Amino acid sequence: MLPQRREVASVVVCEDDTPTLELLCDNLVADRFGVLPAPSASDALRLCRYKQPDLMLLDLTLPDASGLDVLQEIREADGIVSRFDPRLPVIVLSGRGAEEDRVRGLEFGADDYVVKPYVYSELRARIAAVLRRVDDIVVDPGRRRVWVGGREVHLSKKEFSLLRVLAADPHRVFSKRELLGEVWAYRTPTKTRTLDSHASRLRRKLDPERARFVINCWGVGYRLLDG
Repeated sequence: MLPQRREVASVVVCEDDTPTLELLCDNLVADRFGVLPAPSASDALRLCRYKQPDLMLLDLTLPDASGLDVLQEIREADGIVSRFDPRLPVIVLSGRGAEEDRVRGLEFGADDYVVKPYVYSELRARIAAVLRRVDDIVVDPGRRRVWVGGREVHLSKKEFSLLRVLAADPHRVFSKRELLGEVWAYRTPTKTRTLDSHASRLRRKLDPERARFVINCWGVGYRLLDG
């Protein structure tokens, strides 16, 4: 008797280019993911409504709607009448690699943004990273809300802005100069404890017991997740 196949997670793959869709689905199946192909926005929304997937890979250029419209509809769902899970992890796959495109995708609520052409092994690692943090920390930029392990965390405006920047690439170390520029619009190096004090408060609010988030990389800056 053959052993039962255990799927890692179910994934909606929304991609309108048939060869790309088939190749990506084949790779995911080989890595024990359950795949739900969606060549259009309407297909993706239908699958998200009735199949309750664990994650969605979302192209932005679709034949019937923008991928950002799909993302916005999911993020604005109430989780009851619409039957969408507003916290569904979504990774955008797009040929648009400009900074404003990536920022826009994250502001609409994407958990990660991968620019085409991508290496499948890197995409697989990003999928694993997003799935790992699903039960820990969820950031909803559109509604400016944050949950940790299902517990909603209330942040100040600057604390949320700092978290949003760190969450855009959670394992990357952002320098203090970068963060001061992104969050406080400082354009020249300056001596201030503003970043450190906000990072400390943010860390305590996200995880007061174990301090798992907002890692201080001494002398350099901060990253959201360790490892």
